[in-house]
Amino acid sequence: MMDTKGTVSPAQVEHLISQGHIIVIYEGMALKLDKWLDKHPGGGLAILHMVGRDAGDEIKAYHTDQTLKTMKAFSIGPVDLPWVNMADVPALPSQKGDNKCSGSEKEGGEKPASGRCKLTSNGRKSASPSPGAIEEQLTKEAFTAAMEERERQDDIRNIPSLDMEQQALLREKYQALHQRVKDEGLYDCPYIEYGKECARYASLFGMFLYLVSIGWYLTAALFLGGFWQQIMFSAHDAGHRGITGSVAKDTIIGTFIADFCCGLSFGWWKSSHNVHHLITNMPEHDPDTQYLPLFAWSPTFFRGVRSTYYDFDFVWDKVCEVLVPFQKYTYYPIMAVARFNLYFLSWGHVILGSAKKASGAPRWARQLEVVGMAVYWFLFGYMLVWRTLPDWPTRIAFVLLSHAVTMLIHVQITLSHWGMSTADLGPTESFVSRQLRTTMDVDCPQWLDFLHGGLQFQAVHHLFPRVPRHNLRKGQVLLREFCEDAGLEYHCYGFAKGNGIILSRLEEVGKMVETLVKCQSHLVQEYTEGAPILH
Repeated sequence: MMDTKGTVSPAQVEHLISQGHIIVIYEGMALKLDKWLDKHPGGGLAILHMVGRDAGDEIKAYHTDQTLKTMKAFSIGPVDLPWVNMADVPALPSQKGDNKCSGSEKEGGEKPASGRCKLTSNGRKSASPSPGAIEEQLTKEAFTAAMEERERQDDIRNIPSLDMEQQALLREKYQALHQRVKDEGLYDCPYIEYGKECARYASLFGMFLYLVSIGWYLTAALFLGGFWQQIMFSAHDAGHRGITGSVAKDTIIGTFIADFCCGLSFGWWKSSHNVHHLITNMPEHDPDTQYLPLFAWSPTFFRGVRSTYYDFDFVWDKVCEVLVPFQKYTYYPIMAVARFNLYFLSWGHVILGSAKKASGAPRWARQLEVVGMAVYWFLFGYMLVWRTLPDWPTRIAFVLLSHAVTMLIHVQITLSHWGMSTADLGPTESFVSRQLRTTMDVDCPQWLDFLHGGLQFQAVHHLFPRVPRHNLRKGQVLLREFCEDAGLEYHCYGFAKGNGIILSRLEEVGKMVETLVKCQSHLVQEYTEGAPILH
């Protein structure tokens, strides 16, 4: 396996990967993770995204010191450092079409002041193009590539150099920050805070029960929605092993909260959320970005994407062209009913058999989820909505109102990412650079922390996902110091300004779609009238 120098060479790693082996670099070792892929509690897909890469920062951020000690058991030999990450590896599900191109390969595009759409074709001209081919090959691809490249160049100007030496220095500084987080005890769970949390949950649920008993159904719906919104923060903690540190114990806690109390699959959330953390804001890979035809906050979606998480084609079509320009206005109404989509995804995860494959969870976890969600729907759907509420208008109003209250958590989650960059700056960018570039924190007074549930510290959380949320405010102080020293921008805005940023981004992409549609119509008209279409 090793070469004459006693190391595993990049060529050997590439050969092993081409044969279907799962090779990840960690602490100067090549790890072969074939047998661990389906057993990984964080899901096999999380590992596949790290194939051919030095995943040291990611592995340390997600695993305890005890787990890290087991890594050597998977080693097939040392590698020469610094390791050059492989850009394209055949480990992930294939995407239809080639959605990746370097800056030199992308087609440029502009909209001149005259309003006439001028798009370059790099000299590629078919003998007799059809209108459909014109739209696909010239308008959509050229315009999309130009918008992607503009975002990419903006990012490159605003971060330290992407050369390996500079990024290696950032990694060293991040590792020192991580050690400081450990030394200051931020991984220690403050259990007294969970005592306060449980008192708040009990109060909300108790008020809900009391109000139902006296017939104040719609007021009761507000308290039930508040209970759902608040208690899911603890499920989030459990998903990151931030409560007990034990996979089994936190899985039981998370499943009780998510499945039994809220009707949502803890396993689905855990598997999708782990992927989201690793490849944040990548349209093809991050499931938290894929909401066509309702939302598109990256020009990459204009060509359609093949989701490597859902193994599904999110197609860009006429429906997208109609809906996306209005996404600034539909954002809040859709967030108010977003919970219904989570029900659909949850049942799809456990019923369609994807739970074990996606999350690496033991069989008992999936069985526990089925029981938990079944009990939830018996109590909520049958005993409360059907048997207790008096008539259909009340039932409909109760369900819509209780679910609308939870929109705060959906806004909170999207707020931290949808206004940020979606550009892929290549394999040399460090973990810490990408996370800070694609994630926004929300500034709020400490007394409001309970309302945000720790999700307002998304940048801190993405860099240290196992840190209990009650310690994230302390971590924010350390992160600010780190960013000043490392020359990285720390995006932290008030709640109102953060909402303004995301609405501006949705509006910006919506206007891109309007321009794209106009360009397509113009080119088709020119073709139909026999005018030249290449400029």
